[in-house]
Amino acid sequence: MPSSPIAPAPVIDIDGLRKTYSNGRIEFEALRGISLLIDSGEYVAIMGPSGSGKSTLMNIIGCLDVLTEGRYKLAGDDVSEMTEDKLAVIRNRRIGFVFQQFNLLASLDALRNVELPLLYSGMGRDERRIRSIDALERVGLGDRLSNRPGELSGGQQQRVAIARALVTEPDLLLADEPTGNLDSTSTREVLDLLAELHDQGRTIVLITHEADVAAEASRVLRIRDGMLAESTDPDRADLAEVLS
Repeated sequence: MPSSPIAPAPVIDIDGLRKTYSNGRIEFEALRGISLLIDSGEYVAIMGPSGSGKSTLMNIIGCLDVLTEGRYKLAGDDVSEMTEDKLAVIRNRRIGFVFQQFNLLASLDALRNVELPLLYSGMGRDERRIRSIDALERVGLGDRLSNRPGELSGGQQQRVAIARALVTEPDLLLADEPTGNLDSTSTREVLDLLAELHDQGRTIVLITHEADVAAEASRVLRIRDGMLAESTDPDRADLAEVLS
């Protein structure tokens, strides 16, 4: 009898996560016992108001900060006790970041901005170029390779940022308020692109405080006072009510 295939490890496996900040004798517990599983190919939105703990959770998921207690495995690898050097490798190769501010270098064209993660990894010039062109073509900017950020619209700049996040073929695409600086037309373009990437099998975690943006995801979690829960609204039609 043939053996059953082994199921892949969840992309995110968090158990009993706590994060405490200390300032002298004062301690503040930003995250309080969060457990979370996100499988490969899921599109999950984490939604919460300012001060809820969503930015702290995003930083830990993105290996930009370390937890105080608990365990965090990224695609099967325990990152809870990794050194800063190992976490830097994880951030560069296995997590693609998309931020509200785009974080593009104004002096570089779109192609060179997308190449940056590959340059840091030591990849050769020819392969960097091939992979970066492919990433820009995937986000619909194959004709904008030589344009600098100042020559692109806000939506196009965010597409360049998404191409840069994708170029390393990461386990996880982590988007932090990716439409926060965009007008309604550009917001729709970026959300449509994220939906397309999800349809292609990408694992996406979207951090947002906007109900209509969160509703684009296949699964919505809410965070308040450092604790996480699945949305109880099956249609997610009015997530603002959940957070009020």
